[in-house]
Amino acid sequence: MEQVTANVFTDTTLRGCNPSFVVTSDGVVVIDTPQLPTKAVAMRKLAESYGAIRYLINTEHHVDHIFGNYFFKGAGTVVHHQGVDEMFMKVLPNIDPYAYAAEAIPTDDPEGALIFPDRDTYFRDPNKGTIVFTGDVTLRVGGHTFHLLHTPGHTRGQIAVHVPEERVVLTGDTIFHDCQTWLMESDVPMWLDALERIRALDVDHVLPGHGPVTTTDYVATQRAVLLDWVSAVAGAIAKGWSREETIARVSFAERFPVDIGQGYMMDHIQTKNAASLYDKLTAKPAKGI
Repeated sequence: MEQVTANVFTDTTLRGCNPSFVVTSDGVVVIDTPQLPTKAVAMRKLAESYGAIRYLINTEHHVDHIFGNYFFKGAGTVVHHQGVDEMFMKVLPNIDPYAYAAEAIPTDDPEGALIFPDRDTYFRDPNKGTIVFTGDVTLRVGGHTFHLLHTPGHTRGQIAVHVPEERVVLTGDTIFHDCQTWLMESDVPMWLDALERIRALDVDHVLPGHGPVTTTDYVATQRAVLLDWVSAVAGAIAKGWSREETIARVSFAERFPVDIGQGYMMDHIQTKNAASLYDKLTAKPAKGI
């Protein structure tokens, strides 16, 4: 794992999110867990070499941030927002997160097949949060402060973790650094507000949900990505393009690569992003509003 500061470690080289941990004088705080089983086991072993794991914090409910919780059972208290709790590994008509996690095993973690749990075993205890909160929460561990900031936009339960003593913020998927941004569940106005909240923090290092470690200067680029997507789809609607035509013609595939291990999903990201925004921008207000 990459050592960002004296006490902050992250891994930006894996398929899935960037899992991280912070070492304090009274144990370790883990932020997100690897999707791949052998990587989760290895990260737990490394984290515990610095002390007992006190807390495991999830920044969102998407499978690449939470599936590895299964391999951290018995290691610290799991903490996440109510929005994460409500959607934790929820099977929906358009996505089965368990199947999505299993899909990555043959290509990205073949050795993980030996420890990958069957569906029934997994769902008996996926290691969900026992501390579930709304709004913001502050944890103090040893000499470190962990401000859990509700930053909805990418998802409803999205949080960022600000550790002022290390001058670091871990943003989850509020920031995709130099890789494709996923907009499927997004609320772009809320996401833009979340970015401004992150920009205002006095930090030296921004640990994004995907991509290399960066700084708050990248907030402007992430903001531009969101606005460009909205502008392009709104422009298509204004021209009278149908939903199908918009999906076929609006693409930002040339702007950034897909994050590690998911290059085959470029077309999927473009079509789903365009479809999601088209549906939101053409939605009729609810009656009485």
